[in-house]
Amino acid sequence: MDVFQIQTPTDIDAAIAAGAAATTAQQGATIRFLAGGTTLVDLMKLNVERPSTLIDINRLPLDKIDAQPDGGLRIGATVRNSDLAHDARVQRDYPVLSQALLSGASAQLRNMATTGGNLLQRTRCVYFRDEHMACNKRKPGSGCAAIGGFNRNLAILGASEQCIATNPSDMNVALMALDATIHIRGAKRERSVPIADFFLLPGAAPDKETVLEPGELITQVTLPPLPQGAKSLYLKLRDRASYEFALASAAVVMIREGDTIRDVRFAMGGVGTRPWRVKDAEASLRGAKADKPAFQAAAERFLQGAKPQSGNGFKIELAKRCLVHSLQSAAQLA
Repeated sequence: MDVFQIQTPTDIDAAIAAGAAATTAQQGATIRFLAGGTTLVDLMKLNVERPSTLIDINRLPLDKIDAQPDGGLRIGATVRNSDLAHDARVQRDYPVLSQALLSGASAQLRNMATTGGNLLQRTRCVYFRDEHMACNKRKPGSGCAAIGGFNRNLAILGASEQCIATNPSDMNVALMALDATIHIRGAKRERSVPIADFFLLPGAAPDKETVLEPGELITQVTLPPLPQGAKSLYLKLRDRASYEFALASAAVVMIREGDTIRDVRFAMGGVGTRPWRVKDAEASLRGAKADKPAFQAAAERFLQGAKPQSGNGFKIELAKRCLVHSLQSAAQLA
């Protein structure tokens, strides 16, 4: 681990100013905001992340969950995953989010991990985490050892010739299905980004994972209220039930009227380079009968364009079955 500086501001403006000042003072400096550290510190130990300055944001007033006037929810960036998962309003109104959080990591990690940190969670690709291996995400231009290498856990959707790494988060999949908005502050502007626009595809620049600019800080996430009668759930398929990342997962939000689907939203994890959502597949179910043939057709549409690698072709069928089962389960709740 390299030598680095650490700062501990006590308000948001000071944190953003500290990030801007450090970047200006050190040309090419790498600034990282530190909250739970459950990913960042691990990657620093592996020399994958080598920040010159850490800005500890744990003292900032970003650790609250607040109801919104419109019936939605505002979640501070430093709210711990455990607190969010067990919040009574989340469990009542957004069970898909609670279930997704509780399916991830371990209780100890959930007690430390934060909302903002989870949004920025890095891939678990073994080549990304090994500084001696070729990885365009870690070192642009070095190549992608996963293509033709060990890629059982990696993406079949959204990959490029430069990178096939998956987004590992469970929370992000639920937030995608819930149409969350990410609120960001920097030295020059403040903006709100729909989660559908927050994550970037790898393309030719896999090292750029989100729309965040250097020195920008996620301050909160807002969830819109779900329509009356909406039911939601999260299904995760993995090699073992405890402390394991998804091979395929699905977050579903559904409203049903009798045998007909009035509205539905769903996203999948474990299969894409970002939390994956296909709005055409959702549209195919609106007004359709809530039965297995309709769900199977939607799953086929969802997986169109999947490009498996040497070791993860099984994910195509696994993802289809995961999505169909989760849609059937949501329909039974609705």
